[in-house]
Amino acid sequence: MRFLKLLLLVSAFYSLAQARPFMVVAYNVENLFDLDGVASYEDYQPSKYTRAHALTKLQNVARVVARFEGGRGPDVLMLCELEVDATPGKSPPDYDAILARYAGLRIDEMLGAKFNAEIGDLPSEVLLAKALADAGLNGYHIVIGDSTPAPGERKQEIKCAIFTRFPVKQARSHSTPGARAILEVQVDVDGAPLYLFANHWKSGAGDAETEKTRAGNARTLRTRLDEILRNDPNADIVIGGDLNSQYNQKQRYPKMKTTGINDVLGSQGNELAVRGPQRDLYNLWFELPPAERGSDTYRGEWGTLMHLIISRGLYDFRGVQYVDNSFAVGKFAGLNANDKGEPVRWAFDGPAGHGFSDHFPVAAKFVTVADNRADKYLPLRNASAERASETAAAVKIDYTKIDLEKVAVFPAKLPPGTNLRADAFKGKIVSVEGKVAKGTRLAVEFAGETYDIHSFDEGFRKKLRADYKAGDAIKFYGEIGQYRERWQFIIRDPSWVK
Repeated sequence: MRFLKLLLLVSAFYSLAQARPFMVVAYNVENLFDLDGVASYEDYQPSKYTRAHALTKLQNVARVVARFEGGRGPDVLMLCELEVDATPGKSPPDYDAILARYAGLRIDEMLGAKFNAEIGDLPSEVLLAKALADAGLNGYHIVIGDSTPAPGERKQEIKCAIFTRFPVKQARSHSTPGARAILEVQVDVDGAPLYLFANHWKSGAGDAETEKTRAGNARTLRTRLDEILRNDPNADIVIGGDLNSQYNQKQRYPKMKTTGINDVLGSQGNELAVRGPQRDLYNLWFELPPAERGSDTYRGEWGTLMHLIISRGLYDFRGVQYVDNSFAVGKFAGLNANDKGEPVRWAFDGPAGHGFSDHFPVAAKFVTVADNRADKYLPLRNASAERASETAAAVKIDYTKIDLEKVAVFPAKLPPGTNLRADAFKGKIVSVEGKVAKGTRLAVEFAGETYDIHSFDEGFRKKLRADYKAGDAIKFYGEIGQYRERWQFIIRDPSWVK
């Protein structure tokens, strides 16, 4: 008996020793452009996008990525919206050599006093790798997709990239007419092959017309997945990125006859079903309660455009295995999340810009297993079942739960002469007491200025217009900002009116 216990103990320690925990993060960094002075987007022309702007963006991305894994960062980083290099060299960049060349400089020095034409010619992924290295996140192999347009196709401005600390075995791109290519990278995780697919599908989640292109993205990906899974039904596959689709696209937009993510790709939420032969993909959004599913916002609703979707093989006891219930949204209060809990998106305001991205990153943990058993599955705690009642409706942002007294700016408490029409206050919630201004627009005279009053709820806007006339006193909490150069307060919820 003692021998048996000792044998079991040794076996347990051996299994632990073989385990390799790691994290995968998918992140849309919202248009990270380089500094070669050539850009297709107007906002990123040299007159608007400066070295100071680029430095802010780079360092802010690094700050977010450093919040994972205790400051070490994930071992796999799947990125969207890096600029396609408009001035590429004759040969692919040697990333390791470039980073070694600038090891003695910090990114702020490179984009500051030490800036030169050579640095200006570095592609966006190199600048990001340098910013990550400065933040202590090292050891990444960088892979970018092939952005060469097919004959008759227009040039793509942005691309996907994968940063990984694991050895890269092979990489390839999969093109789709009218869409960005999907990047496939196979890495070696301590001898176990892991397939990574970085995606950025066509935008416009609620638009039936652009859904046709997303369905094309999905067909391209599904075709390649079927090829892999025919050879190995339990292959370990992680699909990540901005699919510009809701996890419940089919239910959320019922007028769409065929959705890319659900109908074509086969992303679904019955976690136990992946063990069978028909439903081989599981969308990790289902790991969270319905009210917590959200990585982006649009007009008072949460969206789930960022995804991590995993294959059947990540539940078996061979190679790489998913860590049950480890899926999380990288939402960090005081960093990339504002007082309302929403993403602090990038803005060009001021000499150096500010903000992070209009998307939160999403993350999941994995581990290697040494059992080599493709016929044995991970026991699950609270396995999801994809109940229609939980997935049909959009999740509204509950603005009533915000402690307005705690987070709001009270002008009376600010130093005399403080100007609210400043970049530092954009996105802040302000306690407003003023009079309704004259004119066709609903506006308030406040602190010596006139501000428009807006709500994304059309019915509530009409009620405000009916209830308040020019000269009436009005008290409310409003989110300060600009729209088409006009300053405004957005009342996010009727409860914000005092």
